[in-house]
Amino acid sequence: MTESLLIKNPLLVNEGRQQHADVLIRGQRIEQIGAGLSAPATAQVIDAEGLLLLPGMIDDQVHFREPGLTQKGDLASESAAAVAGGITSFMEMPNTSPTTTTRQALADKYTLAEGRCAANYAFYFGGSNDNIEELRQLDPKAACGIKVFMGASTGNMLVDDEQILERIFAEARIPVTTHCEHTPTILENLERATRRYGSVIPPAAHPEIRDVQACLRSSELAVRLAKKHGTQLHVLHLTTAEEMALFEPGDMLNKQITAEVCIHHLHFTADDYAQLGNQIKCNPAIKAARHRLALLDAVVDGRIDIIATDHAPHLPAEKDTGNYVTDAAGLPLAQHALPCAYEHVHAGRFSIARLVQMTAHNPALRFQVQERGFIREGYFADLVLLQTDQPWSVANSQCLSRCGWTPFAGQRFNGAVHTTLVNGQIVYQNNRLLLHTAGMRLAFDR
Repeated sequence: MTESLLIKNPLLVNEGRQQHADVLIRGQRIEQIGAGLSAPATAQVIDAEGLLLLPGMIDDQVHFREPGLTQKGDLASESAAAVAGGITSFMEMPNTSPTTTTRQALADKYTLAEGRCAANYAFYFGGSNDNIEELRQLDPKAACGIKVFMGASTGNMLVDDEQILERIFAEARIPVTTHCEHTPTILENLERATRRYGSVIPPAAHPEIRDVQACLRSSELAVRLAKKHGTQLHVLHLTTAEEMALFEPGDMLNKQITAEVCIHHLHFTADDYAQLGNQIKCNPAIKAARHRLALLDAVVDGRIDIIATDHAPHLPAEKDTGNYVTDAAGLPLAQHALPCAYEHVHAGRFSIARLVQMTAHNPALRFQVQERGFIREGYFADLVLLQTDQPWSVANSQCLSRCGWTPFAGQRFNGAVHTTLVNGQIVYQNNRLLLHTAGMRLAFDR
């Protein structure tokens, strides 16, 4: 480990301000922030003139496929992709094999991650129809949150018993995060699509099957239960204009109920199915352009609080089986997280300060992450240098995710991750992964 490192001359973006300031790192932490800093003769120096210095992204929703699905990716491969995309901490979902629905399975995941992740890590505990006693005994500091699939999911993770939902919302001592889609509506729509299209349902029908009403009915239920029980609720990967009415604008700090959008729902629209087909099949579905515009407006006014990826790698053959029902839903997105999100800053849709708020500050605050998510003296040095003056093109050949492809292939981005630091160590720089094992288990102030 480098004992000390000095980042000189960046434009530092943090807590709503932009300033030219140096950052001195000693060991794992930020020691000093200020102009004209000096460092020991043995210190490593990065001249960051012309670069933005941001707190690393805390991605509150990823699927890294371990245990049980490691042909698609694992904690090592997908965390490598994450740091290349400016993600310094991730929160991983419980729909693995076996599912993370017992305290022992959660502990086993932390054991798997130790010493193998390029980024910092935490894991969700999954709610199910039959594990309420496990949930009651869960240490609040052991998991980042409780994940509830209020829509179709892997194995036994669909929670479709409203009495169980009531108990989860009533008894949760940490944030409840929800995937909101109403399964009966989806099944009715699928039956209708089968009558219309026969055995070959086209990718463009996906937002007709997983439609606005399927999302809205489930999100309304989640918000209603949270208000009834005083639950800290975070609704994941929202996709519709109609759902935005459920959330309050403004600063996140005093909100009981918060909302997330993912980078692909801000980037793609239903028009893109014509070119990309099942490459952009995901749940909830990418929908019409009016929804994307509403989501962008919600980012600006604060109805949306967090931007994440929902990174979900699948092998190419799994994305195109020839059968709509078995074609896999999910996109590998982590490696292009900050560059994709930065496109909206470049286009003038929202500020770089707003981007930092939603990718770093707000996830840290929402999940009570200890000493991360901000550029502050004494905090862990999880940092990203972003280059914004050299547009570049995405290629599948650059992918670090085990699945080996990206829905962004061939697209040009205006922001590029120049350097990523995790716990004071350079893990990624100049298009090269330098260190695989810098990540630590996240701690929570609870």
